[in-house]
This record gives sequence, C-alpha cells and structure tokens, in this order.
Amino acid sequence: MHIPNELAEIAPGVYAWLPDFPGTWGMANCTLIAADSGALLVDTPYTAALTEALTAAAHRVLPSSASISTVVNSHANGDHSYGNGLFPHAEIISTDANLAHLCTEPEPAQLQTLLDQCRTDEPFDRYMLAHFGRYDYRRLRLAPPTRTFSGQLDLQVGSTSVELIEVGPAHTAGDLIVHLPDRGVVVAGDVLFIGDVPVHWAGPLSGVVAACQQILDLDPHVVVPGHGPIVGTGEVRRYMHYITELRERIHILHTQGMDVESAASVLLHKFRRPDLGLSERLAVLTATEYRHLTPSTDPLNLVRILGAAVRLAPDCVPATVPSRDTLMAELESLI
Repeated sequence: MHIPNELAEIAPGVYAWLPDFPGTWGMANCTLIAADSGALLVDTPYTAALTEALTAAAHRVLPSSASISTVVNSHANGDHSYGNGLFPHAEIISTDANLAHLCTEPEPAQLQTLLDQCRTDEPFDRYMLAHFGRYDYRRLRLAPPTRTFSGQLDLQVGSTSVELIEVGPAHTAGDLIVHLPDRGVVVAGDVLFIGDVPVHWAGPLSGVVAACQQILDLDPHVVVPGHGPIVGTGEVRRYMHYITELRERIHILHTQGMDVESAASVLLHKFRRPDLGLSERLAVLTATEYRHLTPSTDPLNLVRILGAAVRLAPDCVPATVPSRDTLMAELESLI
C-alpha cells in the first residue's frame, strides 16, 4: 500500500494522484489540471490529512503564481468530496443531481461517531474498523457544490479545454466524467473501478455500462478510474463486459423468484473472481439492481446496505482488528 508524495504527469499539464491501496475502501484517485493562471482539481480525498498530502504534492508541480481555484466532484461520495472544505476559496462544481444526492451518506462527524461506537465483538463493527478505522474524519467541514449543471459544462484551464459530462444515474445519482479532448484524457470517477469488485449505489447497472460507453465514444488515450491504476480503453471494455455479465446473472436470479439476499448469496458463492478484492460488494450490486427490478420507495441507506453485504459474506470479516490508534498511525506513516 502506498500514499503518493508526488503527482504523476499523465499528459502535458495533467497530473494524477493515485493511492496504491487495493482491497479497502476510501482511497480514491484525484486529478490536477495545471495552468499558470490557476488549477482545477477533480475530486478531493477522504480526510484532512490526505487532502493536505495531495495539496503539498500539487504545490510542487504548480507555478508559484497558481493555486487550486476550481474543484470538480465526479460524484457525492465522501472519498471524492470530503476534502472540499480545505479549499475555502475554490469554486466547487458538480451536477444538479449530485447536489441532491448529498443527503444519502453519513456526514464526517456522523461517520466518526459510528466508528467510535464500534465494538470488536460485532462482525459488522470489525469490518467497519478494518476498512474505515484508519481514517480520521475530524477537521472536515462539508462543502457542497457552489455551481451545478445538467448535461455538459465546458471550462478552460489555461490552454486546456475541459468538458464536464453528466453520465448519471450510474454509480450515484449525479455522476460526471471529465474529458480533456486536447490531452486524450478522461477522468471516469467511480463509474469505473480497477482491481476490486466495484460498488454502485444508484444504478441501474445498465447505466454504469452506458457511462463507460460514453467514455469509449470519446476515444481517450488515458482513463483515470475512480479507484485503481490508470488504464486504456481495453480495460474499460473488459469492465463493461464484467458489469454486463453480473447484471444478466442478477436478472436471471430475479426471474427465478429469488429474493435479494438469496440472489446475493448465489453470486457470492458461485461468481467470485479471485483476481478482484472486496467480493462482499457483489451483495451491494445485487441490492442496487433489485431496487430497479422491484422498485422501492425506501430511502437509500448506504450503511444498512453495507451491513447486509457483510452479513452475507462472513469470510470478509477479519477475526480481529488492530486498535483505531494503530490503524490511523499506519496510515499517517504513509502520508
């Protein structure tokens, strides 16, 4: 596992912050578009300390006269937006639907309280501590978008053209991708995961596939996923095939009359891929698709859905977990 101290230049004036931390939650990629007049940052990290590490790395590649004046959130999940508040003078841009989606996830203080109350004798609590206990959600202030749009919004960062393209609902209700046509780059956000089983909260899964097709239609040379290493279009196609296959299997199980937990159990036992981490997310994907196959008016509750996934995949729960102080110290040592 690795937290980068430097940004990787993936195209002229375009840099990626790529945490190498597979098999866990929260370590999302961020992308910086630099110019003499200022910079645009796509997504912000999960904690204040991670955001400060990214900002320090950004200052090493930015001209002395430039600062991050614009933040774009690809969607509303905290691992892509909790760091917004550390850019108090920046314009924060996302989709209209993304702004409406903010209420479906615990705020940082609520998540901190949840973790503080976790008990190591409870399986779900151990899972939460193992994956989220390394994060310190204090010093965070929710900073929602200050500018929103629907459809497409075109920007200019120095000589770099930036196209913000709405592709949700897919991973969440308000996803967008960022296209840099002159640089051959697409920043995909969480419509694309590489290396782990994806988690998609809104769906339907056909929306995820359609969003990936929009990426392919732009014919980029480089694609930055929400999580995992940068890839080319071949990996995007393989990911689309995987999601399509999962969708078809879920639909077959639904047609057979299985309830959501039974269908998720079948996927977890028969269709795991050993090359992908976080297989418990198969249960989340099943629940997401079932909300569309058997429409529900219940509000989306991310913690409850994750709890059901953990219950259905007991082998994903560690027998023991280090103390929160140990977990946070481990992460701090990497920053």
